[in-house]
Amino acid sequence: MTKEELSQLASKVAEGKASMAELARYNAACEAFQKEEIGWPGMEKELVKMEVASLKQFWAEQPDRGGATVKLWPRIAIAAAAVAAIVFGIWFYNSGPEILKDPGSGPGQDNVAKHDIAPGKNTATLTLPGGKTITLSDAKNGVVVGEDLRYNDNTAVISNNSAELAKGSVPGSLEMTLNTPRGGTYQITLSDGTKVWLNAASKLTYTAVAYQTGQRRVKLDGEAYFEVAKDKVHPFIIESAGQKIEVLGTHFNVNSYSDEPVTETTLLEGSVKISSSGPQKNSSLRGGERRQNVILKPNQKAVLKGEKIKIGNADTEAIVAWKNGYFKFNEESIQDVMRKLSRWYNIDVVYAHDLPQGKFTGRISRFKKISEVLALMEFGTSVKFKIEGRRVTVIGEK
Repeated sequence: MTKEELSQLASKVAEGKASMAELARYNAACEAFQKEEIGWPGMEKELVKMEVASLKQFWAEQPDRGGATVKLWPRIAIAAAAVAAIVFGIWFYNSGPEILKDPGSGPGQDNVAKHDIAPGKNTATLTLPGGKTITLSDAKNGVVVGEDLRYNDNTAVISNNSAELAKGSVPGSLEMTLNTPRGGTYQITLSDGTKVWLNAASKLTYTAVAYQTGQRRVKLDGEAYFEVAKDKVHPFIIESAGQKIEVLGTHFNVNSYSDEPVTETTLLEGSVKISSSGPQKNSSLRGGERRQNVILKPNQKAVLKGEKIKIGNADTEAIVAWKNGYFKFNEESIQDVMRKLSRWYNIDVVYAHDLPQGKFTGRISRFKKISEVLALMEFGTSVKFKIEGRRVTVIGEK
């Protein structure tokens, strides 16, 4: 097969017009090249580029081919994984007009393959009113606070629950703290029925007897998704870094990690009132920014930086992806991506050389081992990774 004939065949595959026989012929040509039975100068690079273009349609067409399968060329297995991402929602990297590269098997991939780190899991500690801290079962995924303390499958967390909850506490306070480590996540249902999903490296402090002050009040450090039980009399108050959120009953996400440049509150349902913690200032700001009080509508987010709050439209799927079991990135830098990975995989990240300026877009399951995530990030980019224990080195261009 000549280069021109292969190019024409690849175009038919890319357009979804190739028959099963043509698909088989196309793959046979790729395999023949791999065995060095055919070839021309630069063919490997051209094949990889054409394969990347054609596999997008190839994967998309597979469900409609009556269950028939065609063996993919092994040489471009990594390319297949990366391009299948366009269909299955994994990764896409945009670094300019020339983004397709030979996947190869460089030193970064060797290090990713030899070492691995498991994803995070359900794990947390709960500090009781008397100061006692207990480790919650990693075989469960949530805890329910009521007259006693139970997992969400109705099994007891500790024996003699009521006595433990009241022991050593200040009457009327019953303050408890749920704390997830890096690499951990957990759910909690509060006594009013409010449900909270806590992301990794986060802390939620809750006063169990909430109605005595006329308010339901919690404090958050980190990230959490709230489904607040409706109550028209008792507002639900969340205090987080630099802001206060007031709701009556709604669904929203708060990201207030100390290592993030801003605090973000994203509304999915209902409405919320957000107040910055800074002093009242009457000056108006350009660009849609406001001070002190803002009201969010569904699919909007409030971004707090310093004392300034800016309202914008939100990609709610990306915001709550962590709660639903995957990462979703939208034009995010390598530093943004690695901060999220570091919390979930409990890794320390260091950087070597100059980092790529491209942005990552796409999604991937949070239950994959880190080698799978990093291998996909390496494909088509200049960045490489090295894993040593729980430290990941991001290697850019020298």
